Amino acid sequence: MKLVLKSLAAFALAISVSNCGDKKETDAMGNTVDETTETTAAQPETASDPLLAKGQELFEGKGTCATCHKADAKTVGPAIKDIAKTYKEKNASIASFINGEGEPLVDPSQYEIMKANFVITKAMSEEDRKALETYMMSIE
Repeated sequence: MKLVLKSLAAFALAISVSNCGDKKETDAMGNTVDETTETTAAQPETASDPLLAKGQELFEGKGTCATCHKADAKTVGPAIKDIAKTYKEKNASIASFINGEGEPLVDPSQYEIMKANFVITKAMSEEDRKALETYMMSIE
């Protein structure tokens, strides 16, 4: 009987130790966040450009953009690098789009979801919207 209890205790310990590192982080929408995905994109150097730093702060903070957009992975919305690429190719303005002045260029099927965020982005100053655009266009 002691041998069975010792074996059972050893088995339980082995299972608990092996599962400690398997916790998956999720975003606000419950999607699993792939840590390798976020670190593989070229992140801009924000320390040297205050507009870039402000854009990153807004993107990750009160702009709530990071809830739906990741650097190089589609989650709820398209990846930032895909957005930047499309806007560069079409010589279009992200700042104008997030002010509600333009058609969706990247993923029109998600436009209705994005429109709900215009309440936040339209309330921002022109400089804040330009900072967001600067940050997003810096992601490669």
